[in-house]
Amino acid sequence: MRRCALLFAFVSLCLPIAVFSQTRTPESAINHFRNAEKKIDNGDLDGAIEEYSKAIRLSSHLDGLNSSSRRLGNSFTDTDDSTETITVIDPFTANAYNNRCLVRFKKHDLRGAVQDCDQALRIRPGLPSAFLNRAAALRELGEREAALKDLDRAISLKKDFYEAYSNRGGLKLDLGDLDGSLADLNRSIAINDHIPEAYYQRGYTYIEMKKYDLAVADFERALRLAPNMAWAYQGRGTALMQSEKMDKAIADFTRALELDPQITWAYFNRGLALVYLGHESEAQKDFKEFLRLRPDLKAQLEDKINLARELRQTHKPLQ
Repeated sequence: MRRCALLFAFVSLCLPIAVFSQTRTPESAINHFRNAEKKIDNGDLDGAIEEYSKAIRLSSHLDGLNSSSRRLGNSFTDTDDSTETITVIDPFTANAYNNRCLVRFKKHDLRGAVQDCDQALRIRPGLPSAFLNRAAALRELGEREAALKDLDRAISLKKDFYEAYSNRGGLKLDLGDLDGSLADLNRSIAINDHIPEAYYQRGYTYIEMKKYDLAVADFERALRLAPNMAWAYQGRGTALMQSEKMDKAIADFTRALELDPQITWAYFNRGLALVYLGHESEAQKDFKEFLRLRPDLKAQLEDKINLARELRQTHKPLQ
């Protein structure tokens, strides 16, 4: 089973802040922005949201329209302050919204993430990373066609946007467009060949194409770049299982679960591989854990178990 990784883009303030309007961004807003970055590095997502929210308020005008804001034409109600109208007088605010979008995505507040990227794009309609980030949230919400439009827009704005090509390749895989997926992932890797997620996603595209040797090679590239990438072990194990290399597949699923015990499909696949090898009692432990995490997939699991038993008798590969 597949799960495609997503690439995101934070806006960094490593370079000097530009003067976007007649008013320079307040230093206090910049400080809150940078504090948010530090909190993200420390895993404090709630603290990062609070800091970005402060940066938004300080780089915005809360007292109604003035001459500068009328020229920019960016008046809207902030989602955190529903009773106050925030009139943006500094497009720096878009960067804070864009980054807060990603933090909310990481907290699985997908609608909040979409709303923040919406605000970023109202202020800076040509911000490629905001289209990329909104697409990630929309994809997770199942709104794939809208996500695809956002990724198309991101690429139209930034031709070498390898993150957008990689994410669009993964999305096209979701939509069953294998040739389109492969083309986008090849393009992403051609632009930047040091991004493990692109190899990881291309590996799953090769699995769907039944090109298992190519899939294994891509997962191994991903693991050379990111040795602790749990989902790459899960992917390589899936490709090995399809090639009837069950012992190696089981080792990969085990490693994936050591790195991330919440990888549902590693339990599923390791259990099926064990059934295929005749280790039914051991497999039941994995199936019990799988159903604890995904009780809604009990019928699918039972069908696959029966199939694995049948294929064990005929020595045919698991599909």
